[in-house]
Order: sequence, then C-alpha cells, then structure tokens
Amino acid sequence: MTGSNGQPSSHLVPAGDKAAINHLIRAIKDGQNWYISLLEAIGLWESTRETYNDRAFCYLVSGEAFDWLLLAERLCEEVEGQIPDNEKDSLLFYGEPPVDIHVDKFKELIGHVKFHQYLNYFYGITVEEGLAWAVHEEVRKETWTSGFHKEMDTTNEAYRRIYGKPRAVLLRHFRQDNGYSQLKSISLTQLKEFTYWLFKYRFKYCDRAKVASDTKKALTWLSSHSSVRRHVEYYPQFKMVDILSYTTSAPQ
Repeated sequence: MTGSNGQPSSHLVPAGDKAAINHLIRAIKDGQNWYISLLEAIGLWESTRETYNDRAFCYLVSGEAFDWLLLAERLCEEVEGQIPDNEKDSLLFYGEPPVDIHVDKFKELIGHVKFHQYLNYFYGITVEEGLAWAVHEEVRKETWTSGFHKEMDTTNEAYRRIYGKPRAVLLRHFRQDNGYSQLKSISLTQLKEFTYWLFKYRFKYCDRAKVASDTKKALTWLSSHSSVRRHVEYYPQFKMVDILSYTTSAPQ
C-alpha cells in the first residue's frame, strides 16, 4: 500500500489502524480541525508497534506507557500536505497543539485506556527524564561553585542522588531484567524502556516523601525548560494532590 504522501509502506496496515487513517483523512477533508481529527484517529488506532517505511515505531513502551506524540507523528505522515506545517511542527517538536482543549476532552477523544497509558508515559518517561535533568543541573551548579567541575562525573552523581546507584549499574540491571544484550550503545526505544524502568525502580526502592518531592522537582523543571526537549507532552492541568494520588498508585 502507499500513504497519502505516495511513499510505499513496508507492511500491510491492520484493519483497525486503516480505519483510523481513513477517519483522519475524511475528517480533515470534511473541514474538521486537523488536531481534533488526529486525536480521534489516535482513539481508533489499535497497533502498539509497527514498521512503516522501514522505520520501527513502538507506541506502547514496555506494554504500559503510550507515546501518543510518536503515533501522532506517524499519522501526520498519512496527511502530509493537508495540514499546516508550522502547526504540525509545533505539536511534534514542542508539544504545542494548535488549539487548546481541556484535559477531559483530550481523554474523551483518545479514549480512557489510552489516556491512562499516556499518564504512564508522562510520569514514567517525560517526568523521569525531567528529574534526571533537574538533578544534573543541581550537581553541575554545585561543582562549578566549588571549583571542582573537572573532577566529578555529574551524570553518575545525579543518578546516585536519585536512585542510589550510577547509571551504568542501573542500565546493566535493566538489561538483565529484560534479557537484553549488554551493548555500549542504546536505541531510542530501549532508552525509553530504561527510563520507564527507572521510574518503577524509584517507586519501589525510594522513600515516598522523596518520590513526591522529586516528582514535583521534575514537573517544575519541565515547566521552565520545555523548549529544550523534543516531544514535550501535552501537560494535564492537574493539582499537586492529583499528582501525588497518581504516583502513589503508580505501576509497580
């Protein structure tokens, strides 16, 4: 088959995914806002991973965390040239949707199950990455202030402060747990899995008060540094009490 951009697909699209693509194309053609149409199509999509145009897509990290912007990127390829490039790029690169919708509407459009899986991704990957960056910055500032910035591995020190162990040790444990080879490099998909594994590790072994404090630190960092990351999420407008309630019942 071919997408609307004329490029050949490397596989046959399952019926449910084809229905999502057809809905997206039809809704945009009928004049509906492309972003709303996109979210509706995401709600209809069924596959958790695929290979399309020789690229592997994993939409459900570790079978639990929904990378909705990756699926959005994939679906946008089906309507290339039919949506404004500046709006598409703002969504995919900066997480800025062309229209603001309430989180309840977002949940309604993508569906309850995918929304919960999206929360897993948001807290388990986006926030966990934000925490690593926030603590890394703290360590770097401390080392520069003390004048010993050439003598400390700031990345491993950040991981020790968060998880109690250096990154290399944690990565080795992660790969052992999942039956992965101990390679020097790591793919983007496996890196996301590792980050989600770290999220679970932190909840399992760290004090709950520290977990809550670190989560708040990460959210604060993300809110002030969103422009430096690709795939910054559509942030739900939760109160801190909702965040703590969610993290208390996070996947183990």
